[in-house]
Formats: sequence, structure tokens, C-alpha cells
Amino acid sequence: MLKLEHLCKTFNPGTVNEKKALSDLNLHLAEGDFLTVIGGNGAGKSTMLNAVAGTFPVDEGRILIGSNDVTRLPEHKRAAYIGRVFQDPMMGTAPTMQIDENLALAARRGARRGLKWGLSREEKEVYFAKLKELGLGLEDRMTSKVGLLSGGQRQALTLLMASLKRPRLLLLDEHTAALDPATAAKVLEISDRIIRENHLTCMMITHNMRDAITYGNRLIMMNEGRIILDIAGEEKKQLTKRDLLDRFAALAGTQEETDAVLLS
Repeated sequence: MLKLEHLCKTFNPGTVNEKKALSDLNLHLAEGDFLTVIGGNGAGKSTMLNAVAGTFPVDEGRILIGSNDVTRLPEHKRAAYIGRVFQDPMMGTAPTMQIDENLALAARRGARRGLKWGLSREEKEVYFAKLKELGLGLEDRMTSKVGLLSGGQRQALTLLMASLKRPRLLLLDEHTAALDPATAAKVLEISDRIIRENHLTCMMITHNMRDAITYGNRLIMMNEGRIILDIAGEEKKQLTKRDLLDRFAALAGTQEETDAVLLS
């Protein structure tokens, strides 16, 4: 479903601020893979995700979603293949519009617009049912402005919007980092259920090693713009935080002793 082939990206080349963010990066995801991505600050996690989304053009390499080469496609055209949830709960929704109107916008993404009535009764019934599945009571507040929702409620709504059209690829960009622990756990639970029920291919960046181990069927660790560890299947299920730290120290040539240092 996703192929990243020999990706290279350097910011501010030829200056004192030159930074090599991606270095000959290769990654293949099969359909239905749920990948968690960890690594220290500056490891290249967000650059990789933004390169896939089209936010940052790459200097070299190819990006394929399914059989489609999207390497040179602008961000707005890649939106036909990608759903995305950002770290900031304020992004991804229209705050001055109602909950049901936001869902209608997501449902109409890529479709031709006409002059018919905005929301049909059938659509409202579908949105009511999907909101009820979230377990947050949003189905009883469908006409509320999204700007009035809490951060966790907005992230859950954004997740629903991002998955409504069953994208080829779902990108979760540290989407629980701005939430309190209890709310983050709820949003992660919702994320996992939506991904499984819709058989979505997903890439989730996280700074939480426990979450990276708990969720998904595959985990990669990045350092200096490349993948230094790739674990899947039964091996991933047996992982502990101590295992990850020890492997990072061995592979990256450092002696970091805590995840607070490694993933600060």
C-alpha cells in the first residue's frame, strides 16, 4: 500500500544550518499494516510523514501509494489517497461549523458540488450512528459548533472524518500528544478500533514507547533520517521498553538509559 524508495531530504542545503533529515530511507507497508514510529527529536519521523503527505517535497527517491506514484503530486492532490490527524486538536476541522457539517465536508471530499440541500435525513442518520460508536455523546450534539468541543472530542471527530472515505493510508501525527493521559488513552482506543474495523493501512508517530509497543502490528525506530530497527508480528508482541532502549543503544551507538532521554 505504501512504498518509500531511497528518500533523501536536506533542509537549508549549503548553509550553516544544513540538516539532513532523511538519508536513503526505504520502507514498504502492506495493506492493513498498522505501523508505529518512534525515535528521538530530529530522527526524521515527522519529515517522513510530511514527505508522504506532500507537505515537504523530497530531494531524491520515490513515494508510491498503491500503484500510484505520488512523488511529484502536490499536497492537495494526495488528499485523495490520504487521511490525516494532526498533533494540534485545532487542526483538521472547521471550528465555526457544526459537527454534522464537518462530517458532510469529509464525506464529500473529492466529489462534485451541486446546489442540492446541504444535509439529507439519511446522511444525518449515518453520522448519528457513527458518532454514537465513539462513545463520547457527540451524537446528541450534532448541531454544536466544533470549536466548543474539548481537545479529545475534536481529535475523535477528526479521526472519524479522516477515515470516513476509507483512505488508502491514514497518517496519525502524534495525535494524542496534546491530550491528558486519560483522554489520550481513549483517543488511542478509538483509533485502534477504527483502523481495525475499516482494515486501514496506518502510520502513527508517537513519543510514547508503551503506546508504540501496544498498538499496531509493526514498529520502526528512526535515527538520523534512517530506520535502524524494524519489528513486526510475534517479536513485537514480546517487546518491552527495556528491549527497545537496549536495541537503540546498540544500533545508534549511544548509551541513553531512559525513554525520557531517548524520546524527549
